[in-house]
Amino acid sequence: MKTLSAAEIIEIESRHTSGLYGKQPIIFVRGQGALLWDIDGVEYLDCASGHGVANLGHAHPRVAAALAEQSTKLITLFETFYNDQRAALMQKMGTLVAGLERVFFCNSGTESVEAAIKFARISTGRPGVVAAMRAFHGRTMGSLSATYNKKYREGFEPLVPGYSHVPYNNIEALDKAITSETAAFILEVVQGEGGVYVADLAYVQAARRICDERGALLIVDEVQSGFGRTGTWFAVQFYDVTPDLLCCAKSLAGGVPMGAVLIGPAVKNLTPGVHGSTFGGNPLSCAAGVAALEAIEAEDLPRQAAEKGRYLMDKLRQIDSPLIREVRGRGLMVGIELKQKVQPYLKELQARHILALNAGLTTIRLLPPLVITYEQIDHLLETLTAVLTADLSAE
Repeated sequence: MKTLSAAEIIEIESRHTSGLYGKQPIIFVRGQGALLWDIDGVEYLDCASGHGVANLGHAHPRVAAALAEQSTKLITLFETFYNDQRAALMQKMGTLVAGLERVFFCNSGTESVEAAIKFARISTGRPGVVAAMRAFHGRTMGSLSATYNKKYREGFEPLVPGYSHVPYNNIEALDKAITSETAAFILEVVQGEGGVYVADLAYVQAARRICDERGALLIVDEVQSGFGRTGTWFAVQFYDVTPDLLCCAKSLAGGVPMGAVLIGPAVKNLTPGVHGSTFGGNPLSCAAGVAALEAIEAEDLPRQAAEKGRYLMDKLRQIDSPLIREVRGRGLMVGIELKQKVQPYLKELQARHILALNAGLTTIRLLPPLVITYEQIDHLLETLTAVLTADLSAE
């Protein structure tokens, strides 16, 4: 293949792109750990991780080796046939959350949410789905119906009927919303896109109790918060609650597209043909998933995320800036809420070779790889301090 210049790459993508993405004028060609390098060899600290995909960092050697080996054996196989890599990943995932021993494999977070909603409806025979305000559950029609922000919903109505939204962390509103017609309540125990809000212990435990009382299922969406990011395998494990369905994706296979739903015993009627996925559980992704989960365990990344997250948030709270309204989060899922729009500050961070995300209009979201070093965290803190004490409001 011809080696393309930077100008050619940008011209080709600009000519052929769908138009769905706001492009940044950077061409990344290589990554390692928490670092990315552009086409000119300029180094960036990645605190976005592809919206939480790169928990293991970039080009993790264990995942790369598993992909290389499996690609010479078998890449694709539909799940009507058994496979060694799929069996190994199923076995491992069945141990991550007590009581959730079955698993459905798909390809993305929104697919895992779609599947969980279908499973809840076929299991209960009910139509209703309750979600939280500020929730983000995906962009396909079923998951979009559970997503709250109108900017994602406008232009696509009518959405799937039967959905409603209630205030986050409001037990009284939840108690009124879940009825005998409710199939499921779907919840992010740490809201990512919505602003990095952490659910109260009493709220999550009340959700479990109310769902049990009304015969509804509890779906927990851990697409962004899963696989060690918050300091344990899944954030719901901080609450002493087991959901009926747990949605996960993003970092499951070390950067290879993969999603899954963990399934509890209350979920019924999952018979052949009820749902499926052509590429779900393919041997290549499963090999990457096995390698990724083994690496997370071997490197004790949930513990690292908990300790590094405490260090990062403690230091962030010491920044003397009138811009900062609140620092919140869990583990290495961190939000810095400002008193004004964050876009100029994200732009300045990028100019200083640090990638970060927004979560709404006023929150900087940090999702660094769990392998980020303390030296890199200190560099991030030094840069954030400089940026958040500068006057960029007019930019």
